[in-house]
Amino acid sequence: MSTNTNENKDQFRQPDHEHDHFLLTTVVGSYPKPKWLNRAKDLYEDEESDFDDENWREAKDDAARVITDEHERAGLDVVVDGEMRRNEMVEFFAHRIEGYEFNGPVKVWGHNYFDKPSVVSEVEYDDSWLVDEYEFTAAASDRPVKVPITGPYTLANWSFNEAYEDDDELTLELADLVNEEIEKLVDAGARYIQIDEPALATTPDDHAIVGEALEHIVADIPDDVRIGLHVCYGDYSRIYPEILEFPVDEFDLELANGDYEQLDVFKDPEFTKDLALGVCDAHVADVESVEQIEENIKKGLEVVPPEQLVVSPDCGVKLLPREVAYGKMANMVQAARNVEADLDAGEIDIEHGAPTPADD
Repeated sequence: MSTNTNENKDQFRQPDHEHDHFLLTTVVGSYPKPKWLNRAKDLYEDEESDFDDENWREAKDDAARVITDEHERAGLDVVVDGEMRRNEMVEFFAHRIEGYEFNGPVKVWGHNYFDKPSVVSEVEYDDSWLVDEYEFTAAASDRPVKVPITGPYTLANWSFNEAYEDDDELTLELADLVNEEIEKLVDAGARYIQIDEPALATTPDDHAIVGEALEHIVADIPDDVRIGLHVCYGDYSRIYPEILEFPVDEFDLELANGDYEQLDVFKDPEFTKDLALGVCDAHVADVESVEQIEENIKKGLEVVPPEQLVVSPDCGVKLLPREVAYGKMANMVQAARNVEADLDAGEIDIEHGAPTPADD
């Protein structure tokens, strides 16, 4: 893991970036799937259809190109393919790890289900999980590509454990597998990896095992590879400042949905990592104005200086209407560029971590 987070972040600055300041813009991961991709999936799963493996693969490739291009058109500095090949964040990986099996769908909220897996034997790494996905996206885009990976704590916590003494042991075993996958991604050219641990904020007393797992994950990873940790929702005061000890470059946090009520949590002690601040609410199907997002970005400047700030939506936006998701991304990028211009012009003073108008 890099010890120079500024240099680590600046590698993603576009050559034609027009401002001296640089607020990296990206997405957390998931994005609404084109409606035709869902119809293609139905055809593929219909035993009476002749929509075969080759057709299904082509449909997913086309969707990945479309969404990657959509991220570029929105102006994002770092893109993702919107996880077009993934179904659910645990189920997708469990299908690719030896030792898991599936026993049918489990309701998670409302009318939503996922196929909750069971760990029935020792977990083992077989074929790569994401290298093909990364290489395809990198070839389809001129922008740097971020790779989100569901973290080992969530993979363990959101599964039935029938093989290990406890979830901590399973978590560390899975962390070693994640490390193997990241090494292959790095060899393929990936330089931005995001570990998703939504389970952490719901069981915050387990931050110690998450930190230990991250130590396994980043072992022998080169310094120029950016490692982020995404933790959505929950009571952050129960994991801060302990998470500052985690061996990552940035923390990606969901704060817009709570109207930044937890922002003060991160002001004392000093936030020493990069902050990937959620500035668009992924749970609201309205497009925030550029002006509103600018104000949200400035809230991040109350916690960290500009060189430590990354701008993203709160969480994955896959449940939003696609036109809303795009509108949020495009306005988010424009807002970030406007704040950069204001910083360059000296119109935002940052004193003691609190941004104020320069003429106040």
